[in-house]
Amino acid sequence: MSKLYAVSGVTGMTGNELVRQILTEGSTDHILGFDNFYASSIETVSDHMGDDRFEFFEYDLNNKAQMQDFENRVKAAADDYEEVIYINCAAVVHTEHFYHVYETYETNVEGMNRFLQQAIHIGAQKYINCSTSEVYSMNSWNENGGVRESDYLTLSVAEHSQRTSYAVGKLLTEFFIKDAVDEGRIKGCSIRFANVYSKDERYPKHIIPFIISSLRDTGKVVLLENSRKNRRTFLNNYDSCSAVLALASEDSALDGTVYNVATEEEISMIDLAELCAEKMGIKEPVIEFRGYRESDPQRRLLSTEKIRTRTSWKPKVTLDKGLDECIASYLKKG
Repeated sequence: MSKLYAVSGVTGMTGNELVRQILTEGSTDHILGFDNFYASSIETVSDHMGDDRFEFFEYDLNNKAQMQDFENRVKAAADDYEEVIYINCAAVVHTEHFYHVYETYETNVEGMNRFLQQAIHIGAQKYINCSTSEVYSMNSWNENGGVRESDYLTLSVAEHSQRTSYAVGKLLTEFFIKDAVDEGRIKGCSIRFANVYSKDERYPKHIIPFIISSLRDTGKVVLLENSRKNRRTFLNNYDSCSAVLALASEDSALDGTVYNVATEEEISMIDLAELCAEKMGIKEPVIEFRGYRESDPQRRLLSTEKIRTRTSWKPKVTLDKGLDECIASYLKKG
């Protein structure tokens, strides 16, 4: 079955890896993708720019004229494929942007909904909504295998942290897709990713590339005071994207609900910094602590029982292997 994929944010951390996993050798699938390079580069998909199965457009999710043209292109190509799948990867996501309420709302909420309505309008069969584990906010873990998708949420509020606006916006998008599926307009689901990292991330904003680039450039790393206690699990970008495709291929899973996608390899921020330093040949790395983040959970541990029972997905890239890949990539860039 040949599929047509419409992918927003296609050069970003999730989008560019999806390109590689969809367009494997011998695949007859096709991708129409766009990005505005908000936090990415065309370099991330350079290996497929000459591929006839991949069409790229430098478009902005919030530009109505460009999105109308994109819709027309998807509509014109749709009849040549047995299934049309929309995947929304566009997001204002880097750490410092979490606090920019208007930017996150425009792209993450309004943009996502317009992209969803476009998919419904052209008659697409499926829509995958990339959400975030940030929605768990202040109850991001428990002792019984991690928080579940059905658990009630305890969110911090504006008096504690404007950062929560990012999580609230993403949470709202989960209601959009649930409503569309419940009304029978499309099949789809939302995915709550936990701490995704990639060797191809352009800007070292997330914690793993930040630690590696800091050690590379200065031989030390400056962490928030929260990092003295914080623990996290980390999900390699290969595994986050394979989860997207596993769900997209399982019709029974596309019931409008939410799926956690994470690993169970929990590590403290201090141990993470020391492990990166060890792998980089830096003995006794200097770790400084500066600044404090309000309403930051000490742990983020998610249950992935739901996606494991409803699809064949499971993570394949260990943290050890993933760090080796990131370090090799960032040392080469340096």
